[in-house]
Amino acid sequence: MAQKQAKHPKGLPFLFLSEMWERFGYYLMIGIFTLYLKDVKAGFAMTEAESADLYGTFIALVFLTPFVGGLIADRYWGYAKSIIIGGIMMGIGYCLMAIHSLPILYLSMTLVILGNGFFKPNISTLLGNIYTTPEFQEKKDEGYNIFYMGINIGAFICNFFGAALYIMLGWGYAFVAAGVGMFIGVTVFLLGLRHYKAFDVKKGVQEGDMPFSKIIYLILLPSIFAGIIGWILPQSLLGHPLVGSNSTDAFIFACIPVIYFYSSLYFKASASEKRPIAALLTIFAVVVLFWAVFKQNGSALNTWADRYTDRHVSNPTAEQVFNKLKFSQTVTYVKDSVAQYDEAFRLQKVNGVVQKEYNYPVYFKNVNKEHLPSEGSNAELWATNLSQSINPGWVILLTPVVVAFFTWLRGKGKEPSTASKIIFGIFISALSVLVMVGAVYAGHNGTEKVSVLWLVAGYGIITIGELFLSPMGLSLVSKLSPARITSLMMGGWFLATSIGNKLSGVLATLWDTYDHKTSFFWVNFALLMFSALIGFALLKWLNGIMKEKGIK
Repeated sequence: MAQKQAKHPKGLPFLFLSEMWERFGYYLMIGIFTLYLKDVKAGFAMTEAESADLYGTFIALVFLTPFVGGLIADRYWGYAKSIIIGGIMMGIGYCLMAIHSLPILYLSMTLVILGNGFFKPNISTLLGNIYTTPEFQEKKDEGYNIFYMGINIGAFICNFFGAALYIMLGWGYAFVAAGVGMFIGVTVFLLGLRHYKAFDVKKGVQEGDMPFSKIIYLILLPSIFAGIIGWILPQSLLGHPLVGSNSTDAFIFACIPVIYFYSSLYFKASASEKRPIAALLTIFAVVVLFWAVFKQNGSALNTWADRYTDRHVSNPTAEQVFNKLKFSQTVTYVKDSVAQYDEAFRLQKVNGVVQKEYNYPVYFKNVNKEHLPSEGSNAELWATNLSQSINPGWVILLTPVVVAFFTWLRGKGKEPSTASKIIFGIFISALSVLVMVGAVYAGHNGTEKVSVLWLVAGYGIITIGELFLSPMGLSLVSKLSPARITSLMMGGWFLATSIGNKLSGVLATLWDTYDHKTSFFWVNFALLMFSALIGFALLKWLNGIMKEKGIK
């Protein structure tokens, strides 16, 4: 037993479970968020573009606040205090989403956004800290992979709870379940505090650091001011937003002071710190387009699952199980849906005018005529948000495989560098988009539903890319960052994620503008390939910097 325990620090299981429950809450909420926004009866009756825009803005801001949360933890609060406060804020935010009110929705989103800023970068940094002792240093990449699997266990199981709760009781109960999950995560973190308390070291303000008061009036306040300008100015001057929507313009403008701040870290760094910081900033820029495509799982790919995927549970045994567990909804086939289902519509903006589009969400709109049931018969359809469990399900299955693969390569002395893994991850992710191009052709451009296996295959390939990239990114920041700004640079990783997340929303708002959906996926493929080619071109330089630091 003693030998097994020595393989990883004792704090890992607690951080693993804390993150698992935090992700349970977050992904339960994300899995139903756009579906809730578009619900014309119990939601806010938003159009496809409006829901995608709000979704993209929300997940962008969720990953933008780690910039501030990491800074405060580094200098003032420490990691544990920041994690606990952030977790409580997020839990309250999820519970408030149960109140059907647009102002309350924005308040709850704000709490989740701020809470994540304190929680997310600091639990990742604390994990890296417990691997700093000589006996565990070689296991850091593996530790991050295990930690990442915990994230995805939470992301996998949450959608089943979410589906059952919103089908049986309504959206509000599902959001409360997300809050309960977050509070469990905070409790687990407190129980394991003794195992990582020694690694919860405040760096304080170091010589040459920008004072926090200066950051407020040079970075944060200008960011807010720039966001307001971005919201108002393009619309006033051009008569329309510069990029998609006012919120997108505001986000772009607000990011400028924050990007300036990270650039200044390089120019003001000592000679020994310049190249590592330059390498990290380069990686941050390269991974933006990965997140822009990957984070469409809650928007465009959720729409694909909802409208274009065959969700009919046709096996009698499976139908009975899904029905009892409330993982499915019963729908009735009626030919004249406009006449008999007055509320069966969605709102869609056509030429700037919001119109009711009927036959939505009536499932049989694009079912092959040969597979249509008889008039008046019922069918069990598995809940759309269950498709959100495909990706984390693959992560759970493939993480041990990827870890074993790199362990095998390490034993042969051929393990790629962390930077190489990230770039290969982007390239592999690009290949996954080709699966969705095939899905569009198989469904004759959405006129017929296609098998869920297309989504399973697409998610399977992009998951391999994700496992090469995401946990490795966290590990790379921990390895390359100067010690005095580790959590701040972890915030930089999440800033890159934030920009990519917002871009994912921008791309998803264009879904209905493409007559042939292959064009949508070809754009995604081109963006990922461009990012991969830039990464491969810079790889020799990146690996050289890592070699200088004595790391892989």
